[in-house]
Amino acid sequence: MKKTFYLLFMLLLVTACKKQLAISSSAKVTNYLVVDGNISVGDSTFITLSRTVNLDSGARSKPELNAVVTVKGSAGENYSLVSKNNGQYVCAPLNLSLSEKYGLEIVSSDGKKYQSDFVPVKNAPAIDSIPYVAKGNGLQISVDAHDATNNTKYYRWDYIETFNIRTAFESKYIVIDPNSGPPSDIGLRTSQQQIYNCWISDTSSNIITNSSAKLLKDVINESPVINIPSTSEKLHIRYSILLKQYALTSDAFDYYELLKKNTEQIGGVFDAQPSQVTGNIHCLSNPAEPVIGFVTAGTVAQKRIFIDNSNVPAGWAAITPYTGCELHTLLYKRLVVSSNPNIPDMTINEIYNLIYSGSEIPVDLAAGGYTSSNSACVDCTLRGTNKKPSFWN
Repeated sequence: MKKTFYLLFMLLLVTACKKQLAISSSAKVTNYLVVDGNISVGDSTFITLSRTVNLDSGARSKPELNAVVTVKGSAGENYSLVSKNNGQYVCAPLNLSLSEKYGLEIVSSDGKKYQSDFVPVKNAPAIDSIPYVAKGNGLQISVDAHDATNNTKYYRWDYIETFNIRTAFESKYIVIDPNSGPPSDIGLRTSQQQIYNCWISDTSSNIITNSSAKLLKDVINESPVINIPSTSEKLHIRYSILLKQYALTSDAFDYYELLKKNTEQIGGVFDAQPSQVTGNIHCLSNPAEPVIGFVTAGTVAQKRIFIDNSNVPAGWAAITPYTGCELHTLLYKRLVVSSNPNIPDMTINEIYNLIYSGSEIPVDLAAGGYTSSNSACVDCTLRGTNKKPSFWN
């Protein structure tokens, strides 16, 4: 939802005006609070707080730090969340009662008090499957789910995707001590020092909802989640998606549907004007101050799948950042013959000049030196992590 909230800044400026106007990106926007999260049952609760920013600021959002966040029950119980110092607040798994309602109380660092409405606990049914199929110029990933009790009807999903990347060249060697000199200056990398194989993770930024309210049975069949282009690096080696499913109240569903509609409508000045989005969080200190977000409560169903490159059509070719990477041979002693008779030939140490300086990374042994390339072609940690995720198999 990160991009969604970024777009909302424009919404709040145009909702009171029916006349279509061009709005300058430098227009000042109030520092509105954005609340994102679900009060979880049986799992840790994560609530993310941030502030809206001006479109010309260069930032997508600003974390709300040093707030006091509390889960409150309708029977009077309180559960405090702990700040992770990045705008995220967390508490251990809560044993919430299905017969009670729950909400959030937030006190910002400047002393303002915010309160959400109390909401019922909605437990999400299990995800049946996450089918995927080649469709058009990409891979369409969908979700199947159902509730045999016919009590859910309103669904929302988000996801965390992780994919494997590999650089153009595998560096087997690392500079140990540039001051020691050969042969102890460069040594073999340990498995912990490898920078060839990495993983990149990202969270969903679009709003994904569906409803079975108009159907005879509470069944969701192949509801689209994400479309991955056939040229995406995500499918180059191995891809995984952890899909999370939430059960919503009808009010929460209407909120997310309107939010999705507004974000899809924002475009040129002649597009339909967005509608005002009203969540269930209010500023008690200043009732006129808008607050963005909708607090929900309940269990979250999760399911993970893996998609290997062998599972996609054979003709698909990923576009990676490593096109054009070149392997060089660098020597401890290279004779440079001068074309000027007045300038003598010289011997240069390419290892010292390029590898010790960090301009190049050694890849493998070569006669009299090493093969090498620049860091962008060799070091995958510039883009991801070389620590294998615990769920990766």
